[in-house]
Amino acid sequence: MAFQLQEPYAPRPIRPLAPWENAGWRLKVYGIAYGRDLPRPALVQAAQQIATQRLPQPAVTPDRYGVGFLGVHDGRGAAFVFVDWWQSENELHHHVYVAPTEQPRALEYVTPTRLSACVWDLAVICFERQAWLETVLANPAGPDLDAYLARCLDADV
Repeated sequence: MAFQLQEPYAPRPIRPLAPWENAGWRLKVYGIAYGRDLPRPALVQAAQQIATQRLPQPAVTPDRYGVGFLGVHDGRGAAFVFVDWWQSENELHHHVYVAPTEQPRALEYVTPTRLSACVWDLAVICFERQAWLETVLANPAGPDLDAYLARCLDADV
């Protein structure tokens, strides 16, 4: 089955934005953008509002560590936000929201019925998996959440 691409693949900048702390949560924040260096500030603000609503409370429990990451993807045809946190040692909780490009604050929760991640979002998830393995699960000195939070992807992918 052949299909036509809307345009050829091109790397996008994935940049760490300012870390975000809220209600006991410590999140890395990633900006991904199509045709610009960083996502629009309105989308970043909307992502933080969504994260505030999605992240469970309390942030820290015996099996939840209050750490994760927030992806803010200002894409070609839509705006995407993903809220992820680590729980139960090796489980990633992943929640996706989508908005029309021209309405970045109109984010709709789509995890139960639609996409999980695009190829650029997967680069972040793959990086975060490796960072979690090396700093928490397989760290000879024991789990180090600060070391995990210090590792950030900064690349054109």
